[in-house]
Amino acid sequence: MWRLPGSRAALRGVRTAVGRHTRAEAATETAAGAMERAVVRCVPSEPKLSLSFALADGSHKNMQRDQSEPLGRALSRIATNALKGHAKAAAAKKSRKNRPNASGGACAGPVSEPAAACEPVVKLYYREEAVAEDVLNVDAWQDGAVLQIGDVKYKVERNPPAFTELQLPRYIMAGFPVCPKLSLEFGDPANSLFRWYKEAKPGAAEPEGGSPSSLSPSSPFPSWTETGVNERVYTPSNADIGLRLKLHCTPGNGQRFGPSRELESVCPVEAGPGTCTFDQRHLYTKKVTDDSLIRTVSYNLLADTYAQTEFSRSVLYPYCAPYALELDYRQNLIQKELTGYNADLICLQEVDRNVFTDSLVPALEAFGLEGVFRIKQHEGLATFYRKTKFTLLSQHDISFHEALESDQLHKELLEKLVLYPSAQERVLQRSSVLQVSVLQSTKDSSKRICVANTHLYWHPKGGYIRLIQMAVALAHIRHVSCDLYPGIPVIFCGDFNSTPSTGMYHFAVNGSIPEDHEDWASNGEEERCNMSLTHVFKLKSACGEPAYTNYVGGFHGCLDYIFIDSNALEVEQVIPLPSHEEVTTHQALPSVSHPSDHIALVCDLKWK
Repeated sequence: MWRLPGSRAALRGVRTAVGRHTRAEAATETAAGAMERAVVRCVPSEPKLSLSFALADGSHKNMQRDQSEPLGRALSRIATNALKGHAKAAAAKKSRKNRPNASGGACAGPVSEPAAACEPVVKLYYREEAVAEDVLNVDAWQDGAVLQIGDVKYKVERNPPAFTELQLPRYIMAGFPVCPKLSLEFGDPANSLFRWYKEAKPGAAEPEGGSPSSLSPSSPFPSWTETGVNERVYTPSNADIGLRLKLHCTPGNGQRFGPSRELESVCPVEAGPGTCTFDQRHLYTKKVTDDSLIRTVSYNLLADTYAQTEFSRSVLYPYCAPYALELDYRQNLIQKELTGYNADLICLQEVDRNVFTDSLVPALEAFGLEGVFRIKQHEGLATFYRKTKFTLLSQHDISFHEALESDQLHKELLEKLVLYPSAQERVLQRSSVLQVSVLQSTKDSSKRICVANTHLYWHPKGGYIRLIQMAVALAHIRHVSCDLYPGIPVIFCGDFNSTPSTGMYHFAVNGSIPEDHEDWASNGEEERCNMSLTHVFKLKSACGEPAYTNYVGGFHGCLDYIFIDSNALEVEQVIPLPSHEEVTTHQALPSVSHPSDHIALVCDLKWK
């Protein structure tokens, strides 16, 4: 049967190899009458189609042909390739016969010259009738057609499910979920098959009958044993420490399966850090909530672009072990923490683009969540939602400075700000953004919700900038939740870089801020910009006012909030934050047991 090439190649830290067929493939082969496989990929948006098959000599052919080309030309090219393959096989056979034997002499016996090969007959049949050679490739290569090359027949599979991307994480730890990154064409993960293997320990006995992926003890390649896990995600145990993992995947779409792929981890499983700050919290979130609740998470992840600086290592987090600031290490903790909350909504800040695509999407998708991303400058915001509970209706993201300058919603605010040129310049220099997603319940289409996510300006003296950013955010959210989708409730998550004593927090929960508030002069009299602001919402902090959500060597305080529309939502429960003892076990955050300098807020919300 047709297989992918067996060469082992490094691809972004993952070695890919092709192994034996799974039971699913065997069933497919039986149904196909044990016929060879010719895989055709043909999509309307591309000028060429691809054709892949294995010749009788064992070589594998990948051909690209114009969709508008007559079939006869493609068949002629196949015949030429088959003839070349036959010649190479004959030459190799002759070379082996002429190779010196063990005693140093040439092999005894005459060597007959191979007979000159004739170009094989190549035909394509559909429903047992030969396809005319003037038919265009796009119409000729139909699913279920039969390609005949000499005496060998191939079943044509047009656009079968196939992996276009498949990767394992580089750093794997015992007790932490391994979530492969994968992309499929003509298939979906839910209908694909997965089987996990681990290296057999040296000297371990072979399983009776041999594993489907085992190799003989004399083989230079490792021997593998099945883990018994046939799911997309595998969580290694302490027994796996020191062993590499292998994943065998067969893409499917609910009707058929495509060619299998295998991945081997580059590094063996390493020991985990022991107890983490979120382990106790997971005891409250073992199951997904019922449809009446919305488990919501807000979390600043600490962007890798900030963690991996000399300033961070020597000044901000000198107490943190250097390896615990490495992205590969932190991603393991972040994945385990987030997936363990079984959340319905997750709003994240300081998300590197590659972390979103390569780590968060594969991990959270495997646990039923889908996400959207908004870049800021070097990092951005991400919002994930549970697919069984919500569908994404629309997105309404903005950049604060662009919206303030160009959107008529903020005309009045801008007119106030232009009276203070120094303050205006500082405000318009900031790159902060607001991510707004409108979601609809999958169970009740009348239930919609506006989910906002932001990360306000960070500087300790930027209080007036945060006030103006918050005013822009709330005006925009009002437009979405009152004008575009009248009456839908609001959940507003983020790192607001504001403690409960600040003007920003006062403005959020009280609905107004007076022009004489001290934060209007947060950066001195030169940038003072007195103005009064109001908003229409009745917001409350769902998780209250914790002593801190950010705990570093030189500062600790509450900076993160989940603001909710108290007219439409109420708090069912707040998941307790880690104890002070847990947070300070390694002095401060981040640490070997906590991946960020912030602490996630987690609560269960209920529709009123």
